[in-house]
Amino acid sequence: MTKQSPANIATIPDEGIDKGGQRLTTDQITRVISRHLEEEGGARLKIYMETCVHCGLCSDACHFYLSNDHDPKFSPAGKVKQALAPIIRKKGRVSVDFIKKASEIAFTECNLCRRCVMYCPFGINIAYLMLFIRRICHKLGVVPQYIQDTAHSHSATMNQMWVKEDEWIDTLHWQEDEARDEIENLRIPLEKEGADIFYSVIGPEPKFRAQLIYQAAVIMNAAGMDWTMPATSGWDNSDMCMYTGDEEMVARLKKVHFEAAMRLKTKRIVMGECGHAFRSVHDVGNRYLGWKMSPLSVIHAIEFYYELFRDRKLRVRQKYSIPVTLHDPCNVVRGGGLHELARYVIHETCSRFVEMHPNREHNYCCGAGGGVINCGPPYTKKRESSSKVKADQLADAMARGAKVIIAPCHNCHSGLEDTVKHYGLDMEIKFLGDIIYECIYK
Repeated sequence: MTKQSPANIATIPDEGIDKGGQRLTTDQITRVISRHLEEEGGARLKIYMETCVHCGLCSDACHFYLSNDHDPKFSPAGKVKQALAPIIRKKGRVSVDFIKKASEIAFTECNLCRRCVMYCPFGINIAYLMLFIRRICHKLGVVPQYIQDTAHSHSATMNQMWVKEDEWIDTLHWQEDEARDEIENLRIPLEKEGADIFYSVIGPEPKFRAQLIYQAAVIMNAAGMDWTMPATSGWDNSDMCMYTGDEEMVARLKKVHFEAAMRLKTKRIVMGECGHAFRSVHDVGNRYLGWKMSPLSVIHAIEFYYELFRDRKLRVRQKYSIPVTLHDPCNVVRGGGLHELARYVIHETCSRFVEMHPNREHNYCCGAGGGVINCGPPYTKKRESSSKVKADQLADAMARGAKVIIAPCHNCHSGLEDTVKHYGLDMEIKFLGDIIYECIYK
């Protein structure tokens, strides 16, 4: 079979990419890319591009490559060769069709999981290179429609789900009322100055998974925490702008988030179970704002749960009896090193734990993170077919007795739901908070 170049491979129809391309000329592309290379393409880009020797050792680290019959165009080095190398070699003099295909590759054929970095003998960060392409596509206005709509929602409402301020407050009151039917003294404190904990969540929680706020309130109450949530913007810690390449909007979002916590004079931010949001707040946002360190400490829910059990602030009435396995989210494990803390919490709450293989920082990506699932339905089949190696990993854990997958990350949770359904696996998916809630009150 003759290998095709990116310019003549048929792209998946996507209004954001197609209409964005229609507005471009070759001269505009060259001008934008030339300026971007000059302003943001520094030594890191040069070293990575010139160091790669195309050895292929990154290939077996990539679930896209492994799940697509070892097709070299899905290898990390292959994707860079298709989408970024011509841009640099031709100094931005590439066609509209090339940019459209490069956008599809960068946004929907790489989860930015950074597993390949571990296997590259030179430590080349492919995720950085894919984000560099996404940044170019953002500046050219050639971005998949679904994820761009989410970024637009962020810019207009400071949350990704267009949740209005009164809707946010009503949701918290609703969840407090629901929880008080079970625990009379429970409160979800709003706008409490000086609290120890500022608790933040991602936009889909009040929109689609309000029960997670309910469960968090129950856990906070049981542990006797001094906590609060804001009634104003800053409650949403998610950040699809980080994945569209809109770095200016990332800085705005993180500024609002940090300022909400500082306005309430809280001591630290505890984030819900979301991997990309943790990466955005803990790692990326402060740097985009020009801060060497965050203005106050930030911890993910995994670390928070670990602290509660380590300090014996939570009491388990009965361990969760159904055998569980753990999916290690890329952004909190490879990116945050929280793998052992997650296992500590599982051993405290579950009676039988079946380890996936490989695991910890070597675990395969869920196939949904990095903004890939947020690119929407046009790419669902590609995403599901590219998760075959993950499905095989889950099937192995299921064969050894696991019935529940614990996925302490929203995108992982959603991606694994699709994988389980697509490959016909009889497994349920839960957050760590789901398990803890059942253990301390059920």
